[in-house]
Amino acid sequence: MNFRRHRGFSLLELLAAIGIGLTMASVTFMMLMPLFKENHVDQAYDLILSTLRNYRNQAIAQSDRYVVTFPTNQSMLVQRWGYVPPPGVSPAPVTVATYNLPQDIQFNVQAGFPNPGPDSFGSGATAVAFQTSAGVNDTCGVVAAGNPCMVFYPDGSVQDDSGNFEFGVIYLTPPAGNVYSSRAIDLWGTTGRLRGWRLYNQSGNKWVQQ
Repeated sequence: MNFRRHRGFSLLELLAAIGIGLTMASVTFMMLMPLFKENHVDQAYDLILSTLRNYRNQAIAQSDRYVVTFPTNQSMLVQRWGYVPPPGVSPAPVTVATYNLPQDIQFNVQAGFPNPGPDSFGSGATAVAFQTSAGVNDTCGVVAAGNPCMVFYPDGSVQDDSGNFEFGVIYLTPPAGNVYSSRAIDLWGTTGRLRGWRLYNQSGNKWVQQ
């Protein structure tokens, strides 16, 4: 009786198939990289905007004050401040939480950011830029002297740590690369309103509300 021989893959054919598969996987990965980066920007934007809105709501609900500062270009610090007006250094703020951005996202600016920024706040040149209602560039004087800060008050407003209403913008962007992946969050101090924005090319670079 004759048995029919079944021929398998040769080593050369197997190596060729593996090579083609690896090439296709590499091309697919390179095509998906921009989507991964875009997803990181979205995550950072959603985290910061939702966190700010949450602590504003908590300040109202708890009749308390929450201070937000930016210790590095990739972190945001929230502290609970139980002082009794007028502002003073005692008692000191108590740290509530620190929020970190994805590794490839920063509080930063890129060339091409419009001047002025969204809602005419900021100039597109400073990552975290706040002003008082008098138009004076604002930094903390008590809780984080010399650094930008925002304090959510029980009435829903956003002020500095000296009681001045604040208006400003926070920029989120990859360290370098596609400027149109950038996001911005601005605040209106008297009402505590927070808005999110994305940069588009519409006959020039423009911030569009999200």
